[in-house]
Formats: sequence, C-alpha cells, structure tokens
Amino acid sequence: MAVAANLGFPRIGAHRELKRQTERYWKGELTEADLLKAGQELRLRHWQLQQEVGIDVIPSNDFSFYDHVLDMACVVGAIPERFGWTGGPVSLETYFAMARGRPGEGPGGGVPALELTKWFDTNYHYLVPEFRRDQQFQLASRKPVYEFVEAQAYGIVTRPVLIGPVSFLMLGKARGSAFNRLELLDRLLPVYQELLSSLAQAGVRGVQLDEPWLALDPPPEGPLGDAYRRAYAALAEAAGPIRILVATYFEGLEENLATALRLPVAGLHLDLVRAPHQLEQLLRHPLPDGFVLSLGVVDGRNVWKADLTACLEVLERAARAWGRDRIQVAPSCSLLHVPLDVTLETSLDPELKGWLAFARQKLEEVALLTRALNEGREAVAEALAANQAQVAARRASSRLRNEAVRARLAQLGPEATRRPTPHRVRREAQQARLGLPPFPTTTIGSFPQTAEIRRLRARYRRGELDQGAYEAAIRGEIERVIRLQEELGLDVLVHGEPERNDMVEYFGEHLEGFAFTEHGWVQSYGSRYVKPPIIYGDVARPRPMTVEWIRYAQSLTDRPVKGMLTGPVTLLQWSFVRDDQPREETCRQLALAIRDEVQDLEAAGIGVIQIDEPAFREGLPLRRARWPEYLAWASECFRLATSGVRDETQIHTHMCYSEFNDIIEAIAGLDADVISIEASRSGMELLEAFVAFRYPNQIGPGIWDIHSPRVPGAEEMVELLRRAVRVLEPDQLWVNPDCGLKTRSYDEVIPALRHLVAAARRLREEAAGQEA
Repeated sequence: MAVAANLGFPRIGAHRELKRQTERYWKGELTEADLLKAGQELRLRHWQLQQEVGIDVIPSNDFSFYDHVLDMACVVGAIPERFGWTGGPVSLETYFAMARGRPGEGPGGGVPALELTKWFDTNYHYLVPEFRRDQQFQLASRKPVYEFVEAQAYGIVTRPVLIGPVSFLMLGKARGSAFNRLELLDRLLPVYQELLSSLAQAGVRGVQLDEPWLALDPPPEGPLGDAYRRAYAALAEAAGPIRILVATYFEGLEENLATALRLPVAGLHLDLVRAPHQLEQLLRHPLPDGFVLSLGVVDGRNVWKADLTACLEVLERAARAWGRDRIQVAPSCSLLHVPLDVTLETSLDPELKGWLAFARQKLEEVALLTRALNEGREAVAEALAANQAQVAARRASSRLRNEAVRARLAQLGPEATRRPTPHRVRREAQQARLGLPPFPTTTIGSFPQTAEIRRLRARYRRGELDQGAYEAAIRGEIERVIRLQEELGLDVLVHGEPERNDMVEYFGEHLEGFAFTEHGWVQSYGSRYVKPPIIYGDVARPRPMTVEWIRYAQSLTDRPVKGMLTGPVTLLQWSFVRDDQPREETCRQLALAIRDEVQDLEAAGIGVIQIDEPAFREGLPLRRARWPEYLAWASECFRLATSGVRDETQIHTHMCYSEFNDIIEAIAGLDADVISIEASRSGMELLEAFVAFRYPNQIGPGIWDIHSPRVPGAEEMVELLRRAVRVLEPDQLWVNPDCGLKTRSYDEVIPALRHLVAAARRLREEAAGQEA
C-alpha cells in the first residue's frame, strides 16, 4: 500500500505562539524552561494534527526556535570561535547569540551574528554556517534524538529530518583562507554516523536527509557526485536498521538523477510540482530493489488547492510502473513556506477561500490522494468531484481578468523600459537639484514599528479610531521621524513608514487583484514573520498609494525625502502568486502599477524615489540555464516601473543579502541611479562583484547590521567605509544601514545612526585632507 508522508510542518503555531514566546524569552519575561516547554507543546500539537488528518510518515526535528540550518550547525558543533563555545552541549544562550549576535557593553562591543541569506529561491532566510580550513566537528546537540523520543512518548512514531552532510557543507561559508568546503566532508561524516547510531538506539527506523543541493547545477569548485557517493556509503554503513530517504526539492535532479539512484539509500523524494518532467526521466531508469519513491505532487510553496485528479493521474502512472507499495505521496517540499490552516480565516471572501489550501489542507489532500491510490477513485469519488468543481470554478471566474490592464500592456513600446539619457548625465542633473555632500547619508526606509504604532493601526482597523484621528496620529509620527533625522544630521530623509504594516502587504491592500488573510503567517527568519498577500487576478492601481504621506513629509523639511515603494519583482516574489498564467505576466502588471505611482510621486515634487527589490536575486531559477530568461523579464519589469521620470529625479533601489557576482550585469542593467545593499555581516565582501564589473552608478554598502540588536561603534563603521573606498570611487559611495529599521528599537537606532553620520563625516574630512 502507498503511504501518506510529510517532509516538514510550519513551526510557528496557528496564532504565532512561537514568535511571542521567543521574544518574551529574549526580553527576560520567560525562563529557559518556560520557552522549552512552549516548544514542546507546539511540537505535540503539530504531530497530533498530522496524525489526525491521516499522515502515515510524520516528520520530527523540523521544529526550530530560530532556523533549522542553525540547528544542524549546533548538532555537528560548527560554532565559530567568537561565541566562546568550548565544547559540550550548545546552550540556548550560545544558540541565540549565533542567530542575533551579542550586544556588548560599549559602542562597537559584542559579537556579530552569523550571516543571513535566502534559502534557495524562497523568502525564508537561513543562518550561514562558518567553516575554517582546520574545522573540527563533534556531536554537540542530540536534538534530533530528543524530539523523536518526545514524540514516541505520546505514541507517535516520527521520521527525523536532517540536513544531509553534502548540502550542509555547501550551505556554509569558508572563513579565513579560501578552500573547498567539501574538503571537510571526511571530518564531518563521523559525526553524522554517530548521530545515526544514536537515532537507531532510540528506535528510529527511518530518517529523511534533505539534500536540496543535489537538484542544483554541479558547482565548479569540486566533484559533487563523488562527495555524495562517499558520504552515503559511509552513512549506509552506520545506519544499521535505519532506512534513509534522500529528499530533494525546488528543482529537478536532471543530470544528477543517475547519481541519486545509485546512492545506497532506501528511497528518494522528488519535487513533481517544480519539475513534473522528472517522472518521465525516472521511468527510463531501473530502480534498485525495494527502493521507495516519495512523490511531491501537492505544492508545498503556494496556497492554491491541488487539482487532485491531475495529481492522481501522476501517482497512478507511478504505481503502475513500480507498485503502490513503493510510493509515498507527499507535498513537494516542507510546508514551512505556507500558512497553517485556512479554516482560521473568517473574513476572507468565501469564493476565494474555496480556492485555497494551507498546510493542514495540503496534508488532507495528501491523505485523500493516498486513499484514492490504495482503494481506487470510487472510494473518494465525492471528494474528487467537489475538488474538480472548485478547480473549474476558479479557472472560469471573471475576477481573474482585467482587460484594460492587458490592453495597456500590449500597447507599450520599448521606450517605456529605458531612461533616455545615461546615468552620468542624469547624475549631474540630480546633484544640481539635490546638492548632496560627499558620502551622502540616508536610511533604507522604515523606522521602528513601536508597540504604539501597531496599536494605533489595530485600533483603526477595528473601527475604534476614525480616519481623521488616525491620519492625524500618523502625521504626528512622520513629523517626529523627520525631526529626528534632521537632528541626527542625515542628508536624505525618509518618512519612516508608520502607516505600513509590511512592505508587500501594504501595497497589495491598495491594488486590485490581491486578497489578504488574517492568519496567513509564514516565517521569514527567526521571529520575523510575514503575511504574504495572495495575487489571484490581474493587477491594477485604482488610485495613488503613498503620495499624500510622502508629500506631507517633504513639506516638513528642506532636505530631500525619499518616496518609498516596493518593486514589482519583490511584490511578486513575496506574495502567493496565481498559477494560471506565467509569473512574468503578473510581474509586468505589477510594474505598470508601480510606474504610475512613481510618476505621481515625481509630479508631487519628490526628487528621490526608492523602489526596493530585495527579492530580485531570490527569483533566479535554481538552474543556471534558465537565468537569462528570468533576468531579461525581471530587469525589464524594474525598468518599466522606473523609466518614466525626468533626468533630475533620482531612482534608488535596495537589495538584501545576495551573491551578486553572477548577476552583476543584470543589476547594472536595472539602471538605478543608486543601489544600496546589505554588506556589513560580510565585511564588505559583497562589493567584490561591483568592483570586478566596474559598476558605473552609485552604491550604498550597508555599514550597520540591523538584523542584530548590537550597536556598532563609529570606528567600526569608518573601517567598513574605508574598505569600500579602497575598491570603489569615493564619489560613488552612499552611507546607509543594511536594511530598514522596522524591527529595531529607538534605543538601538538613535546611537547607531549617530555613529553612521559621524562615520560619513570622518570620511569627508579624510577625503578633503587628501585633496588638500
């Protein structure tokens, strides 16, 4: 018989319990025992939910207080020296220090956190393990064992989930001298072997080893196939009674399929949503005796109900080829990337709600498909018919199309996607208008979203505050932020975004074709959760979205105030996007809406407009062969949004942690006048791409890591800027934090910005002295 399997479950809780409890612990309001108990309660609730809906293979060790890659680093003892770990079990204090850094007593004190970067092409951020050439590993945490035993005590048998050894090394970063991370594999494998032995002793009979790197292009730095063969030969020897399932997702195995099928493991998981063609490839390969296939037919990354009949056809074909007893029915990947339960939504439009499936509903789909495969379609005929009716109703809905938007896009010519003059000409016009000093200072956009601001918005949404009172309060907050920036000495100001709940959700609320949830939270990193909007139809902007707030902020000061917008690619990437048309079509519709807003801001007298694209690189296909197509339409969409302005209007963009080397030409092709990037955690390493390429426009490499509560001192910021000056022209450089300040407190923001302004002034003095 086929079995219903799950690869991972959202860890945050139906009502964001994990966020609240973790943040209370950080504030000292909960003890460590309290936090551990809260985690245990969440795990039990989620295991029981999966059992109730009919999942046969339930994962454990998919829970994390911050990040599963950080968890694996702690399991194998990959703890950088700066955290003061001397061996033995990793404490919760050390764990959170790696995630968030240690503040320290004086300016610039403390310890910086591990770098954050995107988990493949998702909006989830993981903490990057750090490896030295002489790295040693040890089994420093038995979390996977403890959580299996914990579930077993409740009568629930689970399958522990681990990051596979090869992917774990590839997800990390070499520190000190450069070296191939795969050189560490032989030192790492004994720790995995010891962990498997411990799991076997605890009664584990099946383990899921996630190897997403197996579905990527082979890296140029080493023989990846040989690494996989050596690794799994060693693990198979140590596994004993444990059956290992290697899980891949987000892409197809392609040329790596033969390697995967030759590994001495019991089974393989394939993502048949992202790469449905894999089934045809698989049918051409003989399977080892007893080999199990986990087939990811339910989309683990989007919120639409599955077409169960189409999914069942795939499963039935696989069962005819290999037999039902070798099939596991599963989501395409961990359900970490979707909200927990659509039944919690009480105010969502009923028609739209009928189109959706969150984590719980996706597992119900998996269970139903498994039953249909085992018992025949007639056993679930009513459910299949209901699903087909809902799928058909969505496809036929008139709410999906806006003919005016489609006609307008069809009429646009190539001139709509390029500015008529080059940057060097525009730069002179912009400097004449703005009169900025060398090393101009600014922030990325948001200022702290205090409890008072959040309460204000909540009261307005509940109708406890009328529109006039709400707008007056927001204007008061904007004025406070403007005055603070003037006092601190910043050159280009922002209005602070007090009216915005989220950089994507806010804009979606002002656009047609979007829907919103009350409880549709997903984890972005740590305790930072987002509630992605749902793009269900054609996108249109019925009216201006930001103009009045920015116009008001500019009226308060003689210094330039940036208009702050989210770019079309990020609006696309950080939403749940309709799957009934190509993503690039939806992105062009978003770009057209942002273009109208940009032009309205310019008409209102705003001279600096920032269109943030932190998700630009994350949208890259994981296979390099498909990069050119994506980069072409993504760059075109940004230019469509930004190219309708005059030369003297300065266009900024912002991008988060990204490896820019491979796409630097496309970034230059955006033709933004100024780009700001996150660079502080990498010590300005990310600038190397801009140097090698001779990036022509201006750039603001971040000199303050806002993802950590740590406040860097002015000298530390000066040193980072000096590193930047050594590789870029001084007149190219802007001075700014890594990212927006929404998640930080004013106790951190004010001293850090004072240090930032002081650092910029020091560089100006040094530059003036050199000229003299």
